[in-house]
Amino acid sequence: MSSEKPGAVIVTGAAHGIGAEYADRLVRDGWSVVVADLDYEAAHKKVQQLTADGGRALAVRVDISKEDEIAAMVDATLKTFGTIAGLVNNAAVFSVVPMSRAPFGDIELDEWDLMFRVNVRGTWQVCKAVVPHMAENGYGKIVNISSGTALKGSASRIHYVSSKGAIVSFTKTLAKEVGAKGVRVNCVAPGSTLSEEDPDEKTIEYRQSRVTDRALPRVQLPADLAGAVSFFLSPDSDFITGQTLVVDGGTHMH
Repeated sequence: MSSEKPGAVIVTGAAHGIGAEYADRLVRDGWSVVVADLDYEAAHKKVQQLTADGGRALAVRVDISKEDEIAAMVDATLKTFGTIAGLVNNAAVFSVVPMSRAPFGDIELDEWDLMFRVNVRGTWQVCKAVVPHMAENGYGKIVNISSGTALKGSASRIHYVSSKGAIVSFTKTLAKEVGAKGVRVNCVAPGSTLSEEDPDEKTIEYRQSRVTDRALPRVQLPADLAGAVSFFLSPDSDFITGQTLVVDGGTHMH
């Protein structure tokens, strides 16, 4: 593990899948990591693994649609690690919290509202709680997670794709608002990723079917995304803000 870095990075949705991979990478980079997730038991197990390997980590249960739970997460982070240096807004309705992969006319109103309440409003609420602490220190990094589907469209899941499109615009706007306070805001847009922890044969076949559109023709794994998040949290990206980095093996080029 590299030398310790000041402050902590909060990663929402970090107990499972791609979020857990982000937590692994950031601990290896020397960060203190807050594993924030709806599934506290899984978050606790993740922290046990991270600390057994010599890292510094804290498990926090949080529903990012609830302001009181976000406030408690921020308080616990500050109490344990002193400052908040980074935030990865990874929690979303997708697989652990499932969604319908259906035509636009078949999506129920309650599911549409849940998608935006978590994926968009939740990201906004977490940023509202964290940015003042970053601004007080004059420095901070926020990494939002969008999706390659928001850039190229998808013939299903319009609620999910629309919410991830909103994250791209949210990133640009927030970056303009908080740049003068020393806070950088960027976005990573993953391609189709084999993020399921125990994928069935149908899921594996679906992920493999996405390979044909790629310049780099192989299945994308969570580890393929961790470097982009690490970069946006590092000093190497200090003069970059408001940007969306597509990590998809060359499916979508812009």
